[in-house]
Amino acid sequence: MATVITMPRLSDTMTEGTVANWLKKVGDTIKEGDILAEIETDKATMEFESFNSGVLLHIGIEAGNSAPVDSLLAIIGKEGEDISGLLSGAAQAAAQAAPVAEAPAATQAAVAIPAGLKVITMPRLSDTMTTGTVATWLKKVGDTVNEGDILAEIETDKATMEFESFNAGTLLFIGIQEGESAPVDSVLAIIGPAGTDITGVAENFGKVEAPVAQIAEPVKAPMAATSNVSTTTSNDRIFASPLAKQIAKDKGINLSQINGTGENGRITKSDVENHNASAPAVASPSVSHSEQTVAAAKPFVPAGEMVTEKINNSQMRKIIAKRLAESLFTAPHYNLTIEVSMDEAMKSRAMINAVPDTKVSFNDMVIKACAMALKKHPKINSQWNEEAITINHHVNIGVAVAVEDGLVVPVLKFTDAMSLSQIGAGVRDLAGRAKTKKLLPNEMEGSTFTVSNLGMFGIVEFNSIINQPNSAILSVGAIIEKPVVKNGQIVVGNTMMLSLACDHRTIDGATGAQFLQTLKLFIENPVTMLA
Repeated sequence: MATVITMPRLSDTMTEGTVANWLKKVGDTIKEGDILAEIETDKATMEFESFNSGVLLHIGIEAGNSAPVDSLLAIIGKEGEDISGLLSGAAQAAAQAAPVAEAPAATQAAVAIPAGLKVITMPRLSDTMTTGTVATWLKKVGDTVNEGDILAEIETDKATMEFESFNAGTLLFIGIQEGESAPVDSVLAIIGPAGTDITGVAENFGKVEAPVAQIAEPVKAPMAATSNVSTTTSNDRIFASPLAKQIAKDKGINLSQINGTGENGRITKSDVENHNASAPAVASPSVSHSEQTVAAAKPFVPAGEMVTEKINNSQMRKIIAKRLAESLFTAPHYNLTIEVSMDEAMKSRAMINAVPDTKVSFNDMVIKACAMALKKHPKINSQWNEEAITINHHVNIGVAVAVEDGLVVPVLKFTDAMSLSQIGAGVRDLAGRAKTKKLLPNEMEGSTFTVSNLGMFGIVEFNSIINQPNSAILSVGAIIEKPVVKNGQIVVGNTMMLSLACDHRTIDGATGAQFLQTLKLFIENPVTMLA
């Protein structure tokens, strides 16, 4: 069935967007993770990624045109699919919505927002987010807020993320307290000049649409194209995509030293990645709020007394419970276990790590072996839906990472094309940022297979629940030294247990067994991974 893609809300104040450029045209095949278009918001020009696969059947907003948030942007479905019903439905919805814009002036005046005030709403920080929970406020009412300051840490259905302010002023109102949850677009905070009367603003916000000029920053006029486009404005604000900012922050690169190549001089991801590494770097950021927090004292429990404690479920914990229960009770799981010899892998790893500036773990070797085995057994690299089984010919391996609040699965995109050292560096980067809550939503999406490793905790063997929509997940145990039989002799060997959980709707037992045989061959003979 065709999927309707609407104009996304890419910033907290965005009410409409402009399609700067389409990177796909009608008739093109779309894969999950492909960049569909570049969309101009009131803050920057951002790449818009597709969360669906299929054929681009319709473009609703041509390049250069603007439309309100939630307007029909595109339709993706099967080639030749009839979308006339979707198009007529969108037209009817637009016609019904049109009269709403003409609200009586007197009513609008009653909820008009004083000049200079900015109403900040709960942002949509992931494609599946419907509610958010404020984990921590890093500012309090009365504090001065500068553009770029971190206002709060917000829990989504994927991770806990820092929420940055796009406005400067004084924090006048907090609408969602720490620990509380609220739907996307709920009033999160109000920022404006100190002493401004905000009576009735939060209570009436959203009941009748207020004039856009009073709630959103003025849209900056496009700069004329020149040979040397500046990426800053007169107030020294640097225009860069959120991903470019994050990468620059992680690498310690000063964005003011980079010339942007994007729309209107915007700094893009590639600009940061291609930046001369010898350029002066900014000072390392100060210790994060979470690192400064002193561990809370444990409650005193008198001997002989029963004491209980209730811990409110975080948004992440709720989503983990919901999705794993859905996976376990909708996908018929079965598990296949195999034991592999790690003697040759241990020798190969020692030789690889002897190379200067190279560090490869056993888990990296397992991930590489999985990527190569998936290319030889594509049915493992699949997902189920009622109409058809989708075989993914690209390999994106998710790596389960334990964090304080639960579990996240950052994704190594196109793992089969990566070397062992690239996999090692990628896993360390993603795992490190996962534990410090620095992952971006798109870094946790698009996996086609998942690896979970508890070997570092001494767990010899375990079974995992499939990370939907994947069809399989590999559980990796510890390397154990024990007596083994080789060439009829009992010798000391090193072995590791691997357990593959499969969705029987897509993977038959023989198919899963053949995959494990190939995986065993690669791990026991690492040189074959160079072929």
